[in-house]
Amino acid sequence: MLIKNREEIATTHLRKKALDIIEEGIRQVLPLSLIKSTVKYNPSLKILNISNIRYDLSQGRIFIIGGGKASGNMAEALEKIIRPENITDGVVNCVNNDYKTTKIKIVKAGHPIPDKRGIKGVKEMLSLKKKHSINKNDLIIGLISGGGSALMPYPVEGITLKDKQEFTKLLLTVGAEIGEINILRKHLSKIKGGKLGYFFSPTPLVSLIISDVVGNRLDFIASGPTVPDSSTFSDAYNILKKYNLVSKAPKRVVDFLKKKRNLKETPKRLDNCKNLIIGDNKMALKAMAKKAKAMGFTPCIITSTQTGDPNLVSYKRAREIIKGKYRDCNVILIGGETTPKLPKNCGKGGRNQHYAANSLLSMEKYPGRWTLVAFSTDGSDFLPNVAGAIVDNNSLISARKKGIDIQSYLKRYDSNTLLKKIGNSLIITGPTGTNVCDIILYILRR
Repeated sequence: MLIKNREEIATTHLRKKALDIIEEGIRQVLPLSLIKSTVKYNPSLKILNISNIRYDLSQGRIFIIGGGKASGNMAEALEKIIRPENITDGVVNCVNNDYKTTKIKIVKAGHPIPDKRGIKGVKEMLSLKKKHSINKNDLIIGLISGGGSALMPYPVEGITLKDKQEFTKLLLTVGAEIGEINILRKHLSKIKGGKLGYFFSPTPLVSLIISDVVGNRLDFIASGPTVPDSSTFSDAYNILKKYNLVSKAPKRVVDFLKKKRNLKETPKRLDNCKNLIIGDNKMALKAMAKKAKAMGFTPCIITSTQTGDPNLVSYKRAREIIKGKYRDCNVILIGGETTPKLPKNCGKGGRNQHYAANSLLSMEKYPGRWTLVAFSTDGSDFLPNVAGAIVDNNSLISARKKGIDIQSYLKRYDSNTLLKKIGNSLIITGPTGTNVCDIILYILRR
């Protein structure tokens, strides 16, 4: 069972159905399922097929590199399919190292704040080239997933790990979008923005990618270590100005981006690299829609690219529902990732918890029963032990009976405390092993 506290929170028929649908969506984007459907290996002929791309390895070897929240599970799945004896060596950075791999070393590294363990892992990946004299007859498989930006740090000369740690915290605090954060990361890194792919050139490198980026921009996922980069040093510096960080960011970072813009830019072309998205938010939503239909519901997928402030977006969706925009559906599915703009003295919570908490008030005038789930597919809605939240009409009734001032908690972004007080609201899964943004589900009974 994916949801560990299912019995506690599945208090109504609609809640049970909602959790069934959510779990089906996650199951379909787990690494083992995705890798199995993508990779086929014939050991006798030494032919590897990856998404219908044929690699003849009769004169070459296989190496594995990569990083991300799902990359440890991806490595474990890949070893099962190719078999350890057919892999020469490999290094992958992940949030923990309790995976059953033989040839692929799993390095535990820091997330969301990068640490020295991550740098050590990246150096070990790069050392494979010289250690094994990797050449154009070999094949490197990259296992890339969300979280790879933080898990694969390697600062440029002159920038310290402490600088990057402070800078990352600062960017998260001001509400910078993930794409903007990644542009800055690319220009402060030795491997991001296509530099990892360039380092191993001319050896063929195919990256298997589980996308946690809205819209699936390859150069944004894990800051695109094997993808040509269109951004520039000027773009990076302009983001500092946009968020008024020129005077607040570490001085070495500002000086580097301001004065070193004439340095060689990130690679704009990588002929040796192929990048394949094998799992994304759309896949999870489609699986959920199929499950809902089999259960007798009429589902509709609104979007897989929802962004914006969770306050504004949750209110907008509630207005659309109440006004009958989706009257032909009784299960509404949404994917994407919102970005809260936090006050200075904010409380505890996460974007999905806040979306659900705000919906208590914005869905109040819906003429019927409703249930909503807002869920982070990696199992961590900012807080590592909470995946998201489930709320419904009864949640609002309970809050009112307990005399809880919902608006006061929303104002200080203290959704976790609010939902704990209401009860039967927080979803606990632990790490799911995948990461494809967020999924939101409404079940409606008029």
